[in-house]
Amino acid sequence: MWNIRNSLIFLSPYIRPIPRQVPPGLDSKEGIPLNKGKLYLSETSPVRVVEAYSTQFHKDFSLFLKSRAEEMLPGGRMALSFTGRRDTDHNFEQSRFQYWELLALALMSLASEGLVEEEKIDSFNFPYYAPCPEEVKFVVQTDGSFLIDRLETFEFYCEDRMKTEFGELSSGQRIAKTFRAVVESMLESHFGREIMDVLFRRYGEIMDDHLSRNRARIVVLVVSLIRMG
Repeated sequence: MWNIRNSLIFLSPYIRPIPRQVPPGLDSKEGIPLNKGKLYLSETSPVRVVEAYSTQFHKDFSLFLKSRAEEMLPGGRMALSFTGRRDTDHNFEQSRFQYWELLALALMSLASEGLVEEEKIDSFNFPYYAPCPEEVKFVVQTDGSFLIDRLETFEFYCEDRMKTEFGELSSGQRIAKTFRAVVESMLESHFGREIMDVLFRRYGEIMDDHLSRNRARIVVLVVSLIRMG
């Protein structure tokens, strides 16, 4: 009889990343946002903000592993895929970070036009984290529920244009549509539905400008885990 407890489970946290909540400690003691004008980590983010995101990932990923371990028998296998980064340092030249940076720029451009309050941008931080292989290994080994069978890193590059049934999309437009599908509900609840169309249109324009000088890259980590006995 088929049993999920000793079967292969494949999970891809692209749509709902492992961090389930914004990390605490992103405001000063006076309640002033430390990551002003940003939605995620950037090269201007204070060390305290970077450490808060890293700590939150470690907590949430460990909880995730414990929960999955309760559902599986020893020897059961699970494969996970993450958007992440290659290096232990936070290389903000990597495109995955720049996607969030450019979305923040789109919001700030709307703020300069009076379409959104800058304070709302300062108070919004996205519950996302791009781990490196060493961080994934550390959490898995510390938790002790699973053994890493294999861990691979891949890179994907965006194509210049894509044809759809609705016409041809530029890379910037395609990325904007993809991001909209993933993050719109959170952005809408914080900033309001009325700016969503103009926000993602602006984001696509900014992204196209960025891609005219840079190649878009996404780093993906794929890890195969075996439930320990």
